[in-house]
Amino acid sequence: MTTEHDKSRDREGGRPVWPGGDPYGAHRALEPAGVMPQPALRLDNDFNRIFGGEVLLAVSTLNIDAASFAQIEEEAGRGEGARPAQPVGDGALDDAIAHIVLRTVAERGKQHNPVTGSGGMLVGRVIQVAPGRAGEAPCPGDRVATLASLTLTPLRIDRVRAVRRASAQIDVEGEAVLFASAPYAKLPQDLPERLALAVLDVAGAAPQVARLVRPGQVVVVLGAGGKSGALSVAQARQSGGASAHIIGVESRAEGADELRALGLCSEVVVADARDPIAIRRAVVQSAGREADVTFSCVNVQDAELAAVLATRERGVVYFFAMSTSFTRAALGAEGVSKDVDLFIGNGYAVGHAEHTLELLRSVPALLALFERRYG
Repeated sequence: MTTEHDKSRDREGGRPVWPGGDPYGAHRALEPAGVMPQPALRLDNDFNRIFGGEVLLAVSTLNIDAASFAQIEEEAGRGEGARPAQPVGDGALDDAIAHIVLRTVAERGKQHNPVTGSGGMLVGRVIQVAPGRAGEAPCPGDRVATLASLTLTPLRIDRVRAVRRASAQIDVEGEAVLFASAPYAKLPQDLPERLALAVLDVAGAAPQVARLVRPGQVVVVLGAGGKSGALSVAQARQSGGASAHIIGVESRAEGADELRALGLCSEVVVADARDPIAIRRAVVQSAGREADVTFSCVNVQDAELAAVLATRERGVVYFFAMSTSFTRAALGAEGVSKDVDLFIGNGYAVGHAEHTLELLRSVPALLALFERRYG
C-alpha cells in the first residue's frame, strides 16, 4: 500500500513531507508548548521527515557568533568540557569546545548557547526543498548560508570534523532545516567559502550603519577591529564621506594596527570598552565633542554604558553585539541622565547579504584583511 508520505517521498526524491508546517517554524518547537523556535528550550531535529515550506540542508560549517564562541572557549579552557567520541584535533581545548557544542545541540536541537543566549549561522548544501515556500526557492545542490540565527534553526550534528578557533568556525557533518520564512543567501562564486560565511554572519551591521550615518557626524565604533566592527567602519566612511570623524575603538593592539592599516578611521583608540569614563574621554579628546552615533560591536559584556556615555544628547546608540544587555543599556542611560535613542541590532535588513558583500568588494584593503583572517 502506498501512503501519502510515500507519494511525497517519490515526488521530492527524498524525505517524506508531512502537512502542518508553519512558515515561522512553530511546528518544530517542542518545549515549552506554544512558543516560537527562537525562545524555545528544545526544537524537533528529527529530519526523517520534513514539513511543507522547509529546506533540508547537509551542514558543513557552523559560524558561531563571537560572544557565544568566546564563552564556549572560556568554559572549555576551565576543563568543563570533555573529549568527544571522535577527537577533532591535536589539542584538548578543541576537543572540549566540540564537546560543548555537541552537548548543546543534543540537548536543545539547535546551537543556542544557554549562557549568552546567542547562536551564529551555518553553511550547507541543499538536499531537498518541500513545497510551500513563497518566492524564489533554492535548488537541490545549491550551497547556501543561512541568514537566520542558529538559535532558531533545527540542527543535528553527527560529527565534528574540526574546530577553527581563529575564525570561530566549526566544521561538522549533520543536517538542518530552514523554515519557509527564514532568509538565506547563495554563496558567492568570487569569494572563498569561509570568508563569505564569516561576512554573512554579520551582514546586518552595514545596512544599519548606512541608515544612520551622515556626512559631518562624529561616529564611534566599539570593537572596530572585529568582523562587524570593521564592516561598520567601512560603511560609516562610505556613508559619512571625508567630513565624518570616525573613531574606531579596539582593545587588542594587533586589531588596532590592522584597523589603522585600513586607513578608514579618523583615529584608532586602543581602550577597553568596559571602561565608560576612559571611552568618553578618548572620544571627546579626538573629536572635540561626544559622538552623534555610536555602534557597539564588542563581544564582551558590560560595554553598554561606554556606548551611552560617549554619545551626545539626542544621539543614537546602536547595539549590534549579542553580548548586549537591554537592562544594562536602558538603566545605565537613565542613571547618567542621557537622553539618547537606543537601538537593538537586527541581524536582518532587506538585501543585507548583497549590500555587505558589495561593500567588502568595494574596499580592497578590507577584503584583503578578511582574506587573511578567514580565507
